[in-house]
Amino acid sequence: MGISYEPEPDGDADPGEVVWAWVPFEDDPSQGKDRPVLVLARDDGRLLTLPLTSKDHDRDAAQEAAAGRHWMDVGTGDWDVRHRPSEVRLDRLVVLTDADVRREGAALPRAVFTDVVAAAKAFHTI
Repeated sequence: MGISYEPEPDGDADPGEVVWAWVPFEDDPSQGKDRPVLVLARDDGRLLTLPLTSKDHDRDAAQEAAAGRHWMDVGTGDWDVRHRPSEVRLDRLVVLTDADVRREGAALPRAVFTDVVAAAKAFHTI
């Protein structure tokens, strides 16, 4: 799976786009919730993604890092109807399928996507 920036407003989950999908919880993969994820790559119906949140982790960054969770600000976009600032979780890769995706949200700007990929490489071999 190669990382690339290829957003297209075509209804498919493309690298560089934030889409909404059912994401399993880390501590109990049999449960999960619908949430935004950033698509890094796609290959044969599989999607390599990073979860997003609108929760501000700048205030608890030390606590989050001590728990092994690392976040990066990505700004606002049409993936959130209220246009709240979002953060992407850099250390948690989630592999999804096309069937897991509920809807397209919006594309990140290319420069932000590039920065996210570079930062995520500190935690993954991608």
